[in-house]
Amino acid sequence: MSSASTVSPASDSPAARQAFRAPRFLRIAAWVSFVLNATIIATGGAVRLTGSGLGCPTWPLCTAGSLVPTEELSYHSLIEFGNRTISGPLLVFALLVVILSWRIRAIRRDLLTLSIVVLALVLVQALVGGVIVWLHLNANLVSFHYIVSLVLVCLTAAYIARMYEAAGPRERAVPKPFAILTHITTFVMAILVVVGVLTTGAGPHSGDADIQRHGLDASILAHVHAWPGYISFALVAVLFGWAITRDLRPRRWTGALLGLLIVQIAVGVYQSRSGLPRWPSACTWCSLRSPRRP
Repeated sequence: MSSASTVSPASDSPAARQAFRAPRFLRIAAWVSFVLNATIIATGGAVRLTGSGLGCPTWPLCTAGSLVPTEELSYHSLIEFGNRTISGPLLVFALLVVILSWRIRAIRRDLLTLSIVVLALVLVQALVGGVIVWLHLNANLVSFHYIVSLVLVCLTAAYIARMYEAAGPRERAVPKPFAILTHITTFVMAILVVVGVLTTGAGPHSGDADIQRHGLDASILAHVHAWPGYISFALVAVLFGWAITRDLRPRRWTGALLGLLIVQIAVGVYQSRSGLPRWPSACTWCSLRSPRRP
């Protein structure tokens, strides 16, 4: 949030903005990379909520003798394998963005640096994902895996934001106090994410019915998790009001973030008061037990 919304080209004239335009193929590849990183989080959530974390009990193969799910396995294998399948295209597009960024490195070294970091983290994610299967969904590794995925979404979003900016020296696009408050908000939201991951790790949806969690009290963590959530909402509300009254550049994205926080708070309150149900709660087929692997 902070880097993309608080800096702009040193010259904000139309001529300066037209001085750099990312190649069309690079723009497409960057957007696909972002969408894939967001999608793999969603499919990972489906794996957890349906108890399909060990649907494919080995890695990199699904079973000891097959790369893909076999007839002897249950629908859990299809869900887990679907999540794994996204890793291939995700790696391909991360590498493609690096190659295309290398071609424009003379004028946009910042894009090359971001793309290399993204590729490195994608490779780390693939390795960690395999270790998680080998260690039967170790709660701490699963938490780390999720946090890295969120970082990847942030980095690919930052890449896209920078990609549409002009090249050259940059200067702050907002008042310094606004920028400082933005960084504080980012820090609080990082705490929110970390505590949220711990809360999820202590909850009932572990990804497999036989997996032992890290032993923390989910009910206590849920209350602890709420505080940085409400603080984040208050800070973003201040930023949004500030951006609107001063007509600052980040006003639209700050407003979008505020709206998403409202949705998140509503969902969190519902989950807390409903005993952390699977979503959607009417997903009755998820509870139908087909034969599982040995």
